[in-house]
Amino acid sequence: MKMDTMISLRVFCLVAELKSFAAAGKRLNLSPAMVSKHVIHLENRIGIRLLNRTSRHVSLTEPGALYFAQAKSTLDGLDEVEAAISNVAVSPRGTLRLSAPVWTANTCFVSMLAEYNRRHPDVSLDMDLSGRIVNLVDEGFDLALRAMTRDRLDSGLVARPLMQVEFRLVGSPHYLKRMGRPKDFTELNGHALLRYSGVSIGENLGLDGPNGQQKISLRTVMLSENETVLHLAALQGMGLAFLPLWMVEADLAARRLELVLPDILRFGNTLHAVYPSRKYLSAKVRTFIDFLASQIPEDDQGTPLPSALNLLSR
Repeated sequence: MKMDTMISLRVFCLVAELKSFAAAGKRLNLSPAMVSKHVIHLENRIGIRLLNRTSRHVSLTEPGALYFAQAKSTLDGLDEVEAAISNVAVSPRGTLRLSAPVWTANTCFVSMLAEYNRRHPDVSLDMDLSGRIVNLVDEGFDLALRAMTRDRLDSGLVARPLMQVEFRLVGSPHYLKRMGRPKDFTELNGHALLRYSGVSIGENLGLDGPNGQQKISLRTVMLSENETVLHLAALQGMGLAFLPLWMVEADLAARRLELVLPDILRFGNTLHAVYPSRKYLSAKVRTFIDFLASQIPEDDQGTPLPSALNLLSR
């Protein structure tokens, strides 16, 4: 029986996404045996084992992961080209692999994900919230959400700005009662800092005032790229932390945390949707980005936050 390589590619990609021959077969109305034949056809064609198979588990081999990333990109682009030529909209479907900051694990953002799921039930989300900067192409990610400036963008990637993420300095009432509530910038000198390595805020801060620049030094008691551990440490009274407002709104409302010098110590970073540079975006990526952009009030899109904080040093 002669196998159609293009069909085999689609079958293989679905098996890789669902991690199951049976689930892929059910989705495609094929028997598990036929699904297996399509994958074997590809493996024989290129002479490389693409999938590790056990009785209970299916996973990509290292070359299989690279092949999957390239094949998925090719198929997504082909679908969009065909749609553009035929003027027929492609329905978003499949698995959307998404990398996002740890602080997106909050009620506000998850409610957006739930609404997207209601609108596009054929798209499943595979989310990485490890906090690391993933390699989109090599690791097979469709999209990353990153709070960054454009000058930090790698070549071959596109970044679409979505919104300003506001960072505030916060501390627990217990910590502030014990160490004192700063009434002005200079009273921050020597305070304990829970330092987030994901933004360029260091121990030394400068502030432009009416009498020139003022400088203070904080004392790092914890450094981490994981905002969750810094958030928990702030709640335990270990020190002060610059954290995204999204992450601490509930704690501020419940008075578990307090804003410190809120009128002057605030800064923003732009949240971007980052994806590999392609002429045609897959329907699942395009609709997800458009949906997120539609959820952000126009006034919040790319508007810099007023702030006198000007010395951002690691």
